[in-house]
Amino acid sequence: MASAGDGKIVHRGSKFKKKHFKPKYQKTKIFRANEPILSVLMWGVNHTILELNHVSIPVMLMPEDFKAFSKIKVDNHHYNKESLPSHFVVKEYCPLVFRNLRERFGISDEEYMKSLIKSQPVATEPLTHSKARLYQSHNKMFIIEILTSELAELLQLFLKQYHPYIVEQHGKTLLPQFVGMYRLTVEGAETYLAVMRNIFSSSLKIHYKYDLQSKHSTFLKDSDILKDGKIIHIGPEAKERFLESLGADIEFLKKNNVTEYSLCLGIHDCKKSEAEVGEQEKMEADGNEVENGALPTDDDEDSAGSGLGQVVPTPPDSPRAGELREVKNGSGFISKRDVYAISSCEKAPNPEIYFMGLVDVLTHCGTKKKSAKGGKHTATSEVSTVQPEQYAQGLIEVLNRILE
Repeated sequence: MASAGDGKIVHRGSKFKKKHFKPKYQKTKIFRANEPILSVLMWGVNHTILELNHVSIPVMLMPEDFKAFSKIKVDNHHYNKESLPSHFVVKEYCPLVFRNLRERFGISDEEYMKSLIKSQPVATEPLTHSKARLYQSHNKMFIIEILTSELAELLQLFLKQYHPYIVEQHGKTLLPQFVGMYRLTVEGAETYLAVMRNIFSSSLKIHYKYDLQSKHSTFLKDSDILKDGKIIHIGPEAKERFLESLGADIEFLKKNNVTEYSLCLGIHDCKKSEAEVGEQEKMEADGNEVENGALPTDDDEDSAGSGLGQVVPTPPDSPRAGELREVKNGSGFISKRDVYAISSCEKAPNPEIYFMGLVDVLTHCGTKKKSAKGGKHTATSEVSTVQPEQYAQGLIEVLNRILE
């Protein structure tokens, strides 16, 4: 009798048998297998924005609006499993409050929804010392931060003071522009997310990045810009306006006992950008190509302040290198979108565009003081016991050394 093998015929007396094997096919790689949280977020944003269209908008927000939430639970059985997990819960905090904030920041519901659901958000590394997990929308307009439950609770409490201040300032602020907050439950695990406007440009490459902190901070990231000898040339009038806006924001943070915040600074070098565009055009004219048959683009660079976790395809309507040429005409950024941008003054030795905004504003001084008093006296505890007034003054002193 012949031995049985894979697909071979086995002779047993007068009978012939063929051994059958069930083929194994490679599983299709689907989006939710990589980032189910992000797929649920995109579904949730689409659902909650459409739901708001059927809600009458009140003339003014009431205290209960800061405690309100929208919550929906989805249980699917063998349905749409290629795109979404079978079981998930989406909870949106303070829907009317965040909608009001988006309006004051000049962000329409349609723009917000399309930015977050049109394509997969991309992981990006944080610029600051917080080591938060961050994602950015495909058009680089919004940053999505993964929060701890403690920070999520702080943000919800922070809104009660934050919203009236934004109303008072008519939406003009260097504070983070919070535009949404969610809790996603996927396979029993809860994830808290906050969505905010990106400080950096959606169209211009950031050549230099710094994290400026008070001289009383342990991290002392401002020493990097001092070592590099960088000076922010915005002129006396722009400097006065900037410090006035920053002073109002810092005063607000002082009243709320917030310390350990930073000023995120990104610098777009116009001359360097023009040279890069010229080099790219020359390569295209010569027919040169790089690996994978594509020239490097600004989308391969980071936008939130550090580096992208991966390179992503550029959507057809994303800003291209042509927008960089606008720098020659003095309009190198989109003022409606790049609200944190300031152009260098005419007397600057090198034309640059600066992007400056405050980050890490959810650290409450009182909370850290308690932990510092309960433990040993360390470098960290020294920072936690710095008074908000002292911390604020230290940051202003650092900025006065680099602003001209």
